[in-house]
Amino acid sequence: MATMTAATPAWATEKPTALLVLADGTVIEGRGLGATGSAVAEVCFNTALTGYQEILTDPSYAGQIVTFTFPHIGNIGTNDEDIEDLNPAARAGAVGAVFKADVTNPSSYRATAGLDQWLKKRGIVALSGIDTRALTALIREKGMPNAVIAHAPDGVFDLDDLKRRAAAWSGLIGLDLAKEVTSGQSSVWRETPWVWNEGFGEQAEPSMHVVAIDYGVKRNILRLLAGLGAKVTVVPAKTGAEEIMAMQPDGIFLSNGPGDPEATGDYAVPVIQDLLKTDIPVFGICLGHQMLALALGGSTQKMHQGHHGANHPVKDHTTGKVEIVSMNHGFAVDADSLPEGVEETHVSLFDGSNCGIALTGRPVFSVQHHPEASPGPQDSHYLFRRFVNLIRERRGEELLAERA
Repeated sequence: MATMTAATPAWATEKPTALLVLADGTVIEGRGLGATGSAVAEVCFNTALTGYQEILTDPSYAGQIVTFTFPHIGNIGTNDEDIEDLNPAARAGAVGAVFKADVTNPSSYRATAGLDQWLKKRGIVALSGIDTRALTALIREKGMPNAVIAHAPDGVFDLDDLKRRAAAWSGLIGLDLAKEVTSGQSSVWRETPWVWNEGFGEQAEPSMHVVAIDYGVKRNILRLLAGLGAKVTVVPAKTGAEEIMAMQPDGIFLSNGPGDPEATGDYAVPVIQDLLKTDIPVFGICLGHQMLALALGGSTQKMHQGHHGANHPVKDHTTGKVEIVSMNHGFAVDADSLPEGVEETHVSLFDGSNCGIALTGRPVFSVQHHPEASPGPQDSHYLFRRFVNLIRERRGEELLAERA
């Protein structure tokens, strides 16, 4: 970064106002924006071209710094509709963001604020002006590093302290973050999907009741369930099976969320195992998928670079079709650990990792990817209809077409 003015005929170096300090001591300098201060987290990269506001507010990104591979982030600004965490005041989501180009003024009729202003309000520390391609290549080669992201407008940093903090952080393995982002109490969700130039609707006459266990649930998941006729009761992650069954659900949803699934599984797995003793349909997404696999006797493992983006090819073995889906996970179910009676239904065509399971002969299934597509393609929206059809079938009702 260098500038030259009439008063300074020679090239002058611009002082960096933000740093990304990796655990191995690597220091990356940039221009700061968003919140001031610092945050320690794991660095990942996301390949989506759109939906940066939805990405940064996804509770599954808790404990992470998101590097955007698309160079121009922020040019459509921000608004109050494109957020995914249930309680924005709690700031569940990414703690840091890394951009290639400087953020420009918003140029969308939906914008209510610029990205820099919004980042400040959310408490997200960000930097721009770095070679995100090089950082992405580093992550692909060496895995997702622990790091500290810091922003100081005066450019003054205690570099030794930042390096120490980055090296000392234990990382996401063994860390239960679902308890940090889950709902504080039960609530009923009624909002239905967004319609162009109309906004969100409201569920008025539900035809079924779904209890969603909130490990860090995204809003659009709940909207799609409500849009298919479900009254959705959202319950905290540590809600017991007896309390859930007392609500008389027609279906049970296991949500997405952050952190190490085995750590969350300490309290979540016994509850799911008790729920599986009933014949109530169960559907899980992301962390919910991993929780279900653990409850059925499988295991999970940390991934080298994770899957984060909206352009991932996944094959659905139940239909034989390939879908382009949205992904956001740094842990995966070990397909080889799945016991007899658990079928692998979906697989990543990038690396062959598991992306879906179903319990043979039972109305129980889950997927690793994000079929709610927020952001991302809508190829997998049919999975919500598949879940609703399990409920309708159990009640002897006419089934919906999976693909409307």
